[in-house]
Amino acid sequence: MEIHLNRVDYMQVGVTSQKTMRLLPALGKKATQKVAIADHDGIITCFGMKKGEALPVFKTLPGQKIARLDLGGAAGTPQEKIFVGSGSQVRGFTKKGKQFLTFEANLTESINAMHVSGADLLVCASYIYNHYCDCKDQHYYLSGDKINDITCLSSENPTRPVPVLACQDRVLRVLRGSELAYDTEVPGPPSVLELYNKEGGEEILYGTTNGKIGLVRIGESAAATRWEIDNDKKKGGILCIDTYDIMGDGVGDVLVGRDDGTVEVYGFDSDSEPTLRFEHVLSESVTSIQGGCVGKESYDEVLTATYTGWVTGLTTEPQKAESGPGDEVRMSKEIQSKVEALRAELEQLQVKVLQGREQYQQTSQSSTAVSAVPVFSINDKFTLCQDDASYSLTLEVQTAIDNLLLQSDVPIDLLDVDKNSAVVSFSECNSEPNGNFLLATYRCQANTTRLELKVRSIEGQYGNLQAYITPRLEPKTCQVRQYHIKPLSLHQRTHSIDQERPMNRLSLVGQFSFAEIHSWVVFCLPEVPEKTPAGESITFCFHNTFLGTQLEATYCKGEGHFKSDNISTISILNDVLSKEATKRKINLNISYDINDDSVSHTLKMIHPKLEYQLVLARKVQLIDALKELQVHEGNADFLIPEYRNILDESANLLEEYKKQPAHLERLYGMITDLFIDKFKFKGQNVKTKVSSLLEILDNYDLNSLLDFFKEA
Repeated sequence: MEIHLNRVDYMQVGVTSQKTMRLLPALGKKATQKVAIADHDGIITCFGMKKGEALPVFKTLPGQKIARLDLGGAAGTPQEKIFVGSGSQVRGFTKKGKQFLTFEANLTESINAMHVSGADLLVCASYIYNHYCDCKDQHYYLSGDKINDITCLSSENPTRPVPVLACQDRVLRVLRGSELAYDTEVPGPPSVLELYNKEGGEEILYGTTNGKIGLVRIGESAAATRWEIDNDKKKGGILCIDTYDIMGDGVGDVLVGRDDGTVEVYGFDSDSEPTLRFEHVLSESVTSIQGGCVGKESYDEVLTATYTGWVTGLTTEPQKAESGPGDEVRMSKEIQSKVEALRAELEQLQVKVLQGREQYQQTSQSSTAVSAVPVFSINDKFTLCQDDASYSLTLEVQTAIDNLLLQSDVPIDLLDVDKNSAVVSFSECNSEPNGNFLLATYRCQANTTRLELKVRSIEGQYGNLQAYITPRLEPKTCQVRQYHIKPLSLHQRTHSIDQERPMNRLSLVGQFSFAEIHSWVVFCLPEVPEKTPAGESITFCFHNTFLGTQLEATYCKGEGHFKSDNISTISILNDVLSKEATKRKINLNISYDINDDSVSHTLKMIHPKLEYQLVLARKVQLIDALKELQVHEGNADFLIPEYRNILDESANLLEEYKKQPAHLERLYGMITDLFIDKFKFKGQNVKTKVSSLLEILDNYDLNSLLDFFKEA
């Protein structure tokens, strides 16, 4: 069963944060609902729709950036009071716009997540959770990693709500008062939480930054996963979720908004498994999503708010013009008046723009002119993708992007992205005097506000990637964003490792504090919280997204222990940690225990990838010759099935080869590094034997390679 929804744009406010739009409860069963939305200008706008026009109910004055908006009210009454979090302050407004609450949470950091339930106010800053009841402090919790979102289950005891925190380290933390009851793992860093049943219950929907969705039941002592939706089509991360029966089948559907602009509706089949029923793609990230009735009575819709503040409805109301006799299209009076109003508004705007340009030209040429740099917001994200071991850089600007310049002082590969329509050009750069390894310019098409790029780094080589973003604004201005490429950049946090693998160990002992060694680990590895962990020691586990090897780091004041099944990982850590300690003039006593079995283990993990790439490269080399034969002979029937198959698949093979530039060289480089690192720990320099190793790789056979590593 599919559903057809039609897009309607209602209005635009300022730039919005995640979860800053809500629908107020309807007065009647099928009556239209009012919309409350808050933006970065600190303005709360509440409006309703009447005869296709957005009529404001109230609008507050500008102020501090609003990070969250939630609805609340006394238990058992309509939840129609509007609460907003900005800075460390929470304010409350009635549905008419009258302010009735100003509460200072006294947090050192800004509020980034908030939940209101009756007299309970739950707020989170980066690592801190606070629970207030009637504005009195009740509970406090310091999280081990950054808190992205919060929701709350209603418990049997109304004075004891059960908060659930979505934390960056891929766990949901369930609290009892100020204590951690338990945590449960999820398949990615959770970015958003939502109650599955708004009336209560123990089930929570979560969405992750890597685009996965799931439903978990929160029990007394453990959580159980009900279902999970994978992100097979590599869509964007989840920013917002809601539940609403848009299909009209009596079962709540799951509404999802992603950071690539995708809006999805998931219904449920007879087996209670979620199935995609509807999909629509907007041009920018969806920060809020709600189900309800806004545009016209009795017509349900999915209401979305985007990054640049557009409030858009996907409505069940038919939008097609009626067809009359002789197939002549007749416009209803309502649509005609709407078109005329839009034309008049467009003319007024064009006159205003011309007047503004003339005024700007006059003031800019006067002797007292002062140049003002236009301010614009950028929403950027630099994340490691587990599926292809690459970094995704997403840039979103509130106005159209003119061009983007990428500069890197570390060797990286730029990968093709299907969604990217910008034209890229590379500039020659000399890495020696100025440290430039990459200079690339992306020229964007008109009205491009969002750009997605992919880069792949080389472990052991670290530095900075800088993006210079220039929008289509006058006077020309540019903002710079910097992203750190870490020494072990392709490693990703995981909850546990396989202890049965052959491990190499590195141990450090010295006069360093817990905070100092933690700062070194943050410098080396991604996804480690910058805040020094509570307690006296900590253990982090990682896996390499490219090779599948693993790393465990355990450290405390004066001691650090690292173990990995890849010698190269241990070698990189040894080099970087020694360098960092030397900078701070700290003497380290370094010891290591190398397991020779780990080398053959790592080579066997590389083997399937290397074999696949070699076969792909050989097939691609044959394509031109086979096509020439086909043209010469008139058909390909005389070829053996293997060659015919290469011809049939030639387009896919070339596309795959193009998408993975330097993949084979990268694998060769990893094997060469492994060879050098193995003997480096034995005090031997084998760089003279690298040419022999490359000869073996050119005529690749796993057993010959294993023998070479043993005999060398």
